[in-house]
Amino acid sequence: MAKTQLNVRVDEGTAQVARERATARGMSVNRYIEELVRQDAGEVGHTFVEAAGDFMKQYEALFAEEFGAEREGRAGAAREAGTREGRR
Repeated sequence: MAKTQLNVRVDEGTAQVARERATARGMSVNRYIEELVRQDAGEVGHTFVEAAGDFMKQYEALFAEEFGAEREGRAGAAREAGTREGRR
C-alpha cells in the first residue's frame, strides 16, 4: 500500500511519550501513530455496531409488532409454496 506523508506538530512532552511508547512496543513512531489511528477508527465502528444492537434490543417488541406478522406471513407463504412444489 502506498504511503502518504503526514506532518503533525505536538508539544515536546507528547513527542517524548510517543517515542517512549513506540520504543517499548518495538516499533517506529510512525508505525505507532498509524496503529493508534487504526485502533481509533475501529473503535468508532465497534461503538456504532454496539449502539445499533442496543437500539434494536430496546425496540425489539415494537419492530416485531410492526414487521413480525408481515415477515411471518411471507415466510409461511414461501414454505407453503415450497411444499406445493414438492408435491408436483
